[in-house]
Amino acid sequence: MKVTFYSNFLTHHQVPFCLEMQKRLGNDFKFVSTVKIFKWRLDLGFKDLDKEYDFVVRAYEDDNQRKEAEQLALDSDIVIIGSTTDDLITERLKQDKIIFRYRSRIFYFPDGFFKTAFNKEKIKLFYDRHLKYRKNTNLYLLAANAYGANDFNLLGLYKDKIYKWGYFLATNEYDIGKLIEEKEKNEKMQIIWVARFIKWKHPEIVLKLANDLKKDGYNFNIKMLGTGVLEEKIRKKIKDNNLEDVVTVVGQVPSDEVKDYMEKANIFIGTSDSNEGWGAVINESMNAGCAIVANQKMGSVPFLIGNENRGIMYNTYDELKDSVEKLIKDKNLRKEFGTNAYNYITSEWTSRIATENILQLFESILTNQEYKIEKGPASIAKNYKKR
Repeated sequence: MKVTFYSNFLTHHQVPFCLEMQKRLGNDFKFVSTVKIFKWRLDLGFKDLDKEYDFVVRAYEDDNQRKEAEQLALDSDIVIIGSTTDDLITERLKQDKIIFRYRSRIFYFPDGFFKTAFNKEKIKLFYDRHLKYRKNTNLYLLAANAYGANDFNLLGLYKDKIYKWGYFLATNEYDIGKLIEEKEKNEKMQIIWVARFIKWKHPEIVLKLANDLKKDGYNFNIKMLGTGVLEEKIRKKIKDNNLEDVVTVVGQVPSDEVKDYMEKANIFIGTSDSNEGWGAVINESMNAGCAIVANQKMGSVPFLIGNENRGIMYNTYDELKDSVEKLIKDKNLRKEFGTNAYNYITSEWTSRIATENILQLFESILTNQEYKIEKGPASIAKNYKKR
């Protein structure tokens, strides 16, 4: 089986899955990178990974690699295409060969509704990606967002051909019992927030929570990791509202060091809204055994947290506050959620399981056999109903 994955550029979130695919398929797996890594990602400390792995074809680099990328689109049994244009796979689309689009959702508007919905360029892009070849029998969707099925089904697209997907990060192995015991030695309840300081990540909610918890007399500290356009504004609000004793803005931390902070934290809070396509910090905080309280609008939260005692999903600020208070008061609940979260992210939502499942899916399509994966990565994604 020959599989090619097209995307803008290779990210650290995609590497574990790609390595598993290479392990199983060898040279029959390729990752096609279509553009150079964005400068803003380099500025945030991310590495350019395109030249570090021999399975990467850098279509942007020269004519030879672009021609190889075009030929792979015709020769591969399966093509996965993520966040990039279709120009390399247009001929494959015309021939109705098997293609899996890798998308999050449709109905979210990071630039505001009108700027998004009435943007001619975005309308054309949506048409080219999802409508132009909608009658193709071999066009499928990997939904990297719990609400992806809702959005696409509402438009009648990819009917019965949408599968759960997302990000499958490399995980660290711990004696989870000992890790949580160490967390419980904290003099103050350690709460962590990791995100960019931008509008739809809602850092202001963290300050509201800190203010309320302080008024109620809880002994805690919230560490905020990240940077962004709102960072200075948040720092000023912390000072103006006398929250310096309970909130620490750590600033930008290299991605490989974030785990060190998470290992020490009792509680992780995720406050992003529906503009959060996935939210890999949920994977990371689960791996570190944190008790998680996260906005259910975040794309990964219903898939990873769900209603399975792996954390708490919230809808309103009051639910966030009540949930954090509940966890501060209940040591056993923190242990239960942290342990369950760790076990799930290291044994069920992994790159190994994802690769095994998706290869079964590919094989079933190629051989016209029944597909039997009923849960987890690459299982059928059904419409998700909010609580």
